[in-house]
Amino acid sequence: MSHDPFPAYRFSRALLREPAASVVCGLRAVDRGDPSLELFHLEHAAYRAILENAGVETHLLPALSDWPDSVFIEDPAMVLPEGAILFRMAAPSRAGEPDTVREALEAFVPVTPLDNGHVDGGDILVTGPKIFAGLSKRTDREGLDAMGAIVSGWGYELVGVDMPEGLLHLKTGCALLDEETILAVEPLKETFSDFRVLTLPEGEEAAANAIRVNDIVLLAAGYPRTEELLNRWGYNVRTTKVSQAQLLDGGLSCLSIRF
Repeated sequence: MSHDPFPAYRFSRALLREPAASVVCGLRAVDRGDPSLELFHLEHAAYRAILENAGVETHLLPALSDWPDSVFIEDPAMVLPEGAILFRMAAPSRAGEPDTVREALEAFVPVTPLDNGHVDGGDILVTGPKIFAGLSKRTDREGLDAMGAIVSGWGYELVGVDMPEGLLHLKTGCALLDEETILAVEPLKETFSDFRVLTLPEGEEAAANAIRVNDIVLLAAGYPRTEELLNRWGYNVRTTKVSQAQLLDGGLSCLSIRF
């Protein structure tokens, strides 16, 4: 199957999920305090506005109090031009989330459920016909085998990545910038040997979870050396605060399903 030469950062739609009051009970590796619901809503609204300014039509789904982490809507599913894949999630407190996005996705694309193993969308980096997938605490070999069976039928190559210590998801440590370039933390540099890799300045590794959306690169606020690096390479950088999502090990990519 032939592909659009490069669909991986061109988006016209995005699904977002309103933060629920229960977000204060969200998962986190290190407890640095609960997020503020009021501040989370403000940061979420600013993020949505930037996506819309970048030419993306956004669809905000209602809050789900039963699923504290459901604001991180990228994890339960992913969308390629051929259709969506509904994942199976390993974290027990998130296991019901895929079903909550299925109907919204079916309004736009055919949906194929994963039939085995576990995958989180935060572990999946689409670069074009090659898709990188992190083997993490949330994504296992069985899940990748099941996903690989689906995407290979659509003409994609799925490449498993052994995750460095300290990264929750693959996209905690990397982001696609363009057809040839990936932003990545130093331990992931060799993973992307076919690409130009811009490595994060020391101390700003958390800025790796950026997203390219059409003509902009969206970067979390507070990482001036990374912003300078991207500007130097000619990218059109926008920054926005995600301080509350970061308290729950989340970031920019997690907050939307872009397609």
